Amino acid sequence: MITVTERAKEKAMELMQKESRPQDAFIRVGVDGGGCSGLTYKLEFDDQLKSDDKVFEDKGVKIVCDKKSFLYLVGTELDFTDGLNGKGFSFNNPNASRTCGCGESFAV
Repeated sequence: MITVTERAKEKAMELMQKESRPQDAFIRVGVDGGGCSGLTYKLEFDDQLKSDDKVFEDKGVKIVCDKKSFLYLVGTELDFTDGLNGKGFSFNNPNASRTCGCGESFAV
């Protein structure tokens, strides 16, 4: 399962509303090759499910992930920070053996 913190939920709902997303919009997360540690995180808002998607719901937010990315993201918590050290969504991934300094890429 992939979960969200309360802060991530609030920010995602705010952004989806601001972008006039439909009621059935969700957070799509995934993994791509690249970045300084080997794999990079993806996050976007979407409203179109694909045949190989895994669908989760946490705190009233729907989170969708393709089957391949789920192998790297199982157990991950999506958070949002807006402190002095950076602002944005972050992935707290228990499967990552190392991450880069910016937090946007990881290795398993």
